Amino acid sequence: MHLLPLVCLVAATALPTTFGARILSVNVFPGRSHWMMIGTILEELLDRGHEVTVITNYPRKSAHPNLTEIVISPIYDFWGKSVKVDSLYDLTDISVHQMLMDFLYPLGLQTAEYAFTRDNVMEFLRNDKTQFDLLLAEQFYQEAYLMLAHKYKVPIVSIGTFGFAQYMGPMMGLMNAWSHVPHEFLPFTDHMSLYERAYNSFVSSYELLLRSWYYLPEQQAMANKHFSFLPGPLPRLSDLERQVSVILLNSYPPLTSTRAKVPGLVQVGGLHIKPPKRLPDDLQTFIDGATDGVIYFSLGTNLRSADMPPEKLSIILKVFGAMKQRVVWKFEDERIRNLPPNVLVRSWLPQSDILGHRNVKVFITHGGLLGTQEGVHRAVPMVGIPIYCDQHLNMNKATLGGYAVKLYFPNITEESFRWALEEVLYNPSYKKNVDKVSQIFRDRPVPALEESVYWIEYVMRYKGAPQLRSAGLDLPWVSFALLDVVGLLVIGLIGGVLLVRRVVSKLLGGKRKSKRKNE
Repeated sequence: MHLLPLVCLVAATALPTTFGARILSVNVFPGRSHWMMIGTILEELLDRGHEVTVITNYPRKSAHPNLTEIVISPIYDFWGKSVKVDSLYDLTDISVHQMLMDFLYPLGLQTAEYAFTRDNVMEFLRNDKTQFDLLLAEQFYQEAYLMLAHKYKVPIVSIGTFGFAQYMGPMMGLMNAWSHVPHEFLPFTDHMSLYERAYNSFVSSYELLLRSWYYLPEQQAMANKHFSFLPGPLPRLSDLERQVSVILLNSYPPLTSTRAKVPGLVQVGGLHIKPPKRLPDDLQTFIDGATDGVIYFSLGTNLRSADMPPEKLSIILKVFGAMKQRVVWKFEDERIRNLPPNVLVRSWLPQSDILGHRNVKVFITHGGLLGTQEGVHRAVPMVGIPIYCDQHLNMNKATLGGYAVKLYFPNITEESFRWALEEVLYNPSYKKNVDKVSQIFRDRPVPALEESVYWIEYVMRYKGAPQLRSAGLDLPWVSFALLDVVGLLVIGLIGGVLLVRRVVSKLLGGKRKSKRKNE
């Protein structure tokens, strides 16, 4: 009988320790691919017994006792309202300035404002009395919602669905190394020429200034308007950003440039990838029967193959029809004409599961972050057709690693497209290289999802984990960049030169006087 308490104590200490916290998650950007990462994290938090309240565009298919959803409905059509181009394929040639001013900044401002116009969202913001333990926010052009951390007096963990961004360095107390870390929108590698380093420095500094002087003030005005019901003066969003304890970054070596980090920048790219499941019967049969292999083609959730210019579509169909491989293509209009018999199209496809099939030999991709991670994780070599944002950078990294061929969309011809496919299909080096990169990408001390939840719980356990915070955040930017030290050295150098000059002048003047006396 006396052994029973001891047995219970041992059993209790063997169980994983957890605590049920109340987490507010804010994700107002209507990006399905972004939600794949965020939703995976939220599901794990629910499994661990936490209570989650989420503002979202994508409600859960079934109810969960620990989940409260404030659904943004209908979903904002930002492609039709925010993007100032006739076709997304036109984004291939726009400048970084246009990418920010005509695409990303309007996208962020308009999607954030739209969520504020939903009655259920504003009802929650104004009247909710729940005491939360953490704000879990997407780090993607939705900064006005960081004001919720001020309302509830809670620490912040953000999810960088876009991976590393240049502004995250100063935000977390780091100096960006522009000499070898390319801006996420530039088609450079981490080995840049003198011109590339100069241009990278210009673009990176220009974006930081544009963000500070134009974009954040716009988000600040939005926050001041919609959180005006809160008492007292509202904090600056730039100050709330500097209170972020941890950013969970959608990146991981070797798919990102190696760079300096602080503990609060945690790389968890690929956390959404799960073991492959059996495919729907018709798709499984089609791929199983491909004795010469399968080419899988998808341009992600935002780019639509069905919107491709007719001349490019004709080229691709002609090349596919001449291949002995079977083709599985995410094509949004299943009524497409002149479809070769070896090509299967579907408006939606379980991409990660398809890439996990042994018969898939090539992945034609736009180079989006999640798709690139899935291709590498499943060890499928790629043909990349990047269009905008970080896609060029991702595919440059892939070509440098020797597991992809990159094509420039406006210049695609029948000859270049066929060459790219045959190069990746029949040159064994691409498969050999992607196998090596895949092994490195999957080799981690703990699974990415487990690490994500660990840091979320860590921040809550230690009330914001101030021990992770860089002291550089407490310095004015002049001191942070050591410009005051440089200025002191310059003043000292100038003073020294003037002093030496004065001494020399006096010595020479004395010699001249002595010479005159002697004469």
